[in-house]
Amino acid sequence: MKAERPLSVVFYQTDSGNQPVRDWLKGLSKADCKIIGADILTVQYAWPVGKPLVDHLGGGIWEVRSRLDKRIARTLFAMVDQEIVLLHGFIKKSQKTPAEELALAGKRKNLYLQNI
Repeated sequence: MKAERPLSVVFYQTDSGNQPVRDWLKGLSKADCKIIGADILTVQYAWPVGKPLVDHLGGGIWEVRSRLDKRIARTLFAMVDQEIVLLHGFIKKSQKTPAEELALAGKRKNLYLQNI
């Protein structure tokens, strides 16, 4: 049996052409990027995915939960049609996802939806 074609992944892009998640990833170590990339790849092939890898944060925002060496990364995304739109990424420092991180992802999601 052939594996289904995975969902495509799109980086949210600002009006000025910046891709915040791609820029964030470039600032991380190769090892960290490899872990986060593998987790996103799992979501691409196995969607819908539940905890512990993916959690729904509300408002159509989901998070990929990546365990790095002594740290935890979160990549926030939205599902738009059959695309995973990567909206925001950060290193988690507290138990709960900070409201400002979630608000930023929500704002980017809304801007993305206005421009498609």
